Amino acid sequence: MASTDMKINVDKEACIGCGTCVALAPNTFNLDAEGKSEVVDAAGDPEVDIRKAAEACPVSAIKIEEVESEVKTE
Repeated sequence: MASTDMKINVDKEACIGCGTCVALAPNTFNLDAEGKSEVVDAAGDPEVDIRKAAEACPVSAIKIEEVESEVKTE
């Protein structure tokens, strides 16, 4: 059986450090020492909040990729 997980990528070159992602999903995103967004916990916030943060990025620096993973059943 397979389930879908999210892989979150932040394009540091595109990021302008506005902090919208941190405001919308504070347990998932943080601003690093250079003021750029980084993922600190991909499962830190509800999926809907993480997707809103990605959609709200004014420079589209956050990309979410669907990754299929195997779920073990016993």
